[in-house]
Amino acid sequence: MPHDHDTLNALNRYAPLSEKLKSLHDALSRRFDFIDRISVAIYDPKTDELKTFIHSSGGDQPLRQYQARLSEASSLQEILKSGKPRIVNDLAIFATGLHEHTRRIAEQGYGASYTMPMYSNGEFFGFVFFNSYRKNVFNEEALHFLDVFAHLISLVVIGEFTSIRTLISTVHTARDFANLRDTETGAHLDRMSRYARIVAKELAPKYGFDDEYVEHVFLFSPLHDIGKIGIPDSVLLKTGLLDMSEREIMRTHPQKGRQIIDTMLLDFGLESFEYLNILRNIAEYHHETLDGGGYPHGLRGEEIPMESRIVAVADVFDALTSHRPYKEAWSIDDAFQELRKLAGSKLDADCVEALIKNRAQLEEIRDRFQEDTYG
Repeated sequence: MPHDHDTLNALNRYAPLSEKLKSLHDALSRRFDFIDRISVAIYDPKTDELKTFIHSSGGDQPLRQYQARLSEASSLQEILKSGKPRIVNDLAIFATGLHEHTRRIAEQGYGASYTMPMYSNGEFFGFVFFNSYRKNVFNEEALHFLDVFAHLISLVVIGEFTSIRTLISTVHTARDFANLRDTETGAHLDRMSRYARIVAKELAPKYGFDDEYVEHVFLFSPLHDIGKIGIPDSVLLKTGLLDMSEREIMRTHPQKGRQIIDTMLLDFGLESFEYLNILRNIAEYHHETLDGGGYPHGLRGEEIPMESRIVAVADVFDALTSHRPYKEAWSIDDAFQELRKLAGSKLDADCVEALIKNRAQLEEIRDRFQEDTYG
């Protein structure tokens, strides 16, 4: 008996989520050729931001590296209130919409849309969007299949994020057990990860970063110093200056971080996931400097992965503008001046300028994620 062709076999392979989404789109298009675009946006509850993540529309990219506050998108809020998908068979009703995402979709020429909210254990996670250039195409038969595919896409995306977030939560718990709250607060990690996302997003057009890359830099940057778990408290928590032997011990934490991450990825069965080299590179190379004077390998210039250069700038900026027991917080202007001094020799100049260009966002993040009493 001949075997049936498995149209969703791509879901069984390790591949980027964007490739899995394209495979699902191809399978759906065999029955409904009017589906021109499928996309996913994910939600950050700490900032109320809905962020573009993956899409299957090929060269048509009306929304890329885009984010908007959910509280300011009334039509999407209505979907959440109902908890049900929204079908719009003629997008002309949004022709006078004021929001940028509405304008971009209209300019692309889409005629109809289907939108389904995604939930993870009852918590809102984001949206799945289906768009067509034709109007009045979402009939009862199509909606039956779209409901199934929307839930399947939701499960695939949330499944991968759940694995990554479980890994990150485990690491955070390990850090707490290792008494690292005294050296890296949750507020610091919230700030610097969002600073890193700003830099990655700003540089995306020049370097060709997609939304998946930007989001993974954001997700993984809080784990940059995980290797400090392996540093003795006598060195890690010392209030005074480290002596030469103590500095050498401290300089081992990037390699320890890489070892910890590789072990954990193996234990979690995640070692083959796409984009995890971003995590490895952030942990191992974030103290390398362009002039070769960094550690642990003395890499120079472009030998240093871009995600490591991005995180280095975000981390230095937050360190400069944060209060520490041994110093007061610098002003943003003074921090910018220092970053420019380091640009080209220690820090990547493109990354520095990308950060500086977004002062308003930096101030908003700094004010939102302030240190608590014990920070």
